[in-house]
Amino acid sequence: MRRVQVGIVGAGPAGLLLAHLLHRIGVETLVLEAKSREYLETSPHRIRAGVLEWGTKEILLAAGLGERMEREGLEHRGVYLAFDGALHRVDFPTLAGGRSIWVYGQQYAVRDMIRLHLERGGEILFEHEVLGVEEPERNPVLVYRTPEGRTERVRTEFAVGADGSHSALRGLIPGARVHRRTYPFAWLGILAETRPAAEELIYASHPRGFALFSMRSPTLARNYLQVGPEERLEDWPEARIWEELALHLDGVAEVRPGPLLEKSLTPMRALVVEPMQHGRFFLIGDAAHVVPPTGAKGMNMAVADAVALFRALRAFYLEKDPTFLGSFTEEALRHVWQAELFSYWMTTLLHTHEDPFAEGLRLAQLRHLGESPHLLSFLAENYVGLHTTGRWAETLKALA
Repeated sequence: MRRVQVGIVGAGPAGLLLAHLLHRIGVETLVLEAKSREYLETSPHRIRAGVLEWGTKEILLAAGLGERMEREGLEHRGVYLAFDGALHRVDFPTLAGGRSIWVYGQQYAVRDMIRLHLERGGEILFEHEVLGVEEPERNPVLVYRTPEGRTERVRTEFAVGADGSHSALRGLIPGARVHRRTYPFAWLGILAETRPAAEELIYASHPRGFALFSMRSPTLARNYLQVGPEERLEDWPEARIWEELALHLDGVAEVRPGPLLEKSLTPMRALVVEPMQHGRFFLIGDAAHVVPPTGAKGMNMAVADAVALFRALRAFYLEKDPTFLGSFTEEALRHVWQAELFSYWMTTLLHTHEDPFAEGLRLAQLRHLGESPHLLSFLAENYVGLHTTGRWAETLKALA
């Protein structure tokens, strides 16, 4: 049976970043991914998260993974809130210690990580589906199926489940508590070849519902509409989507129709697994937690998890110190629950509610936002990730 030091299930941002960081310090890793490389790199359904916190951007640059991101990504120094027929800008540098965010599609980041990890001698086995994990308490054995249909095993010193929001490995942690919340609405999302509605993201709160106007490039718009969870894609032809998006903007900006590359429905839900570890098996990324996309935290949480586990494994392998491995869940849940709080706040603040009392409270808070420095600072500081920024210093130093 083959042996590796760290086996990682899933070639998403969390798994790839962890593999890359460990490879840099000489720890042997193997990434097993059920999908093909072509699917991960080219499927339009993979063009999802695109907002990177300041710390996420700095980690990718320090790890040698951010050259194309820095060259082709878009720095945003604020976002717009649209409500009551007006556009209000939240200035990040003023409110969040000079920090800004970066817009760079998750698909592009994954493509960069795959290419660079392989070029630098890392190993990723695509179309290798992990079927289970044996002996997770001691030296976990990953059981997987090859593209030819053979069942094979690899013994590891540590195993990591980074297999996404529909994780098949989440149930391997005995006695784990799974905290869940399902929101009473969904997002109808489109990816279109057209100029974005503005140079920065617009969060629009309108009596007809919430809408988000974002981008993946200066010519690629990513827009969303609040819809009911029972909606069907076939009931939303292109003309209806563009008309509804324009109505939600209420004249504060212009949305230009363009060819659709993708149309999707995303249910709004939240999930946190606690603990995120059992023996020598760990969960990171969407396998361990899910947030509604309103707060733009998904990929940033994946990076934060990977960094926290890297620090623990680095201490174990280079300093023979297992202390940080034992406290990984406690360390990770600090940023997980902060992101869940912010995402919950943004979601309830911006989406319309059927209950009149809840809707009245929401509107009162939204209109109070511009008059409250504390609320504006809360929004800006959380959006740029200021609450985790101080914890990046040690990792950045280690990567230098």
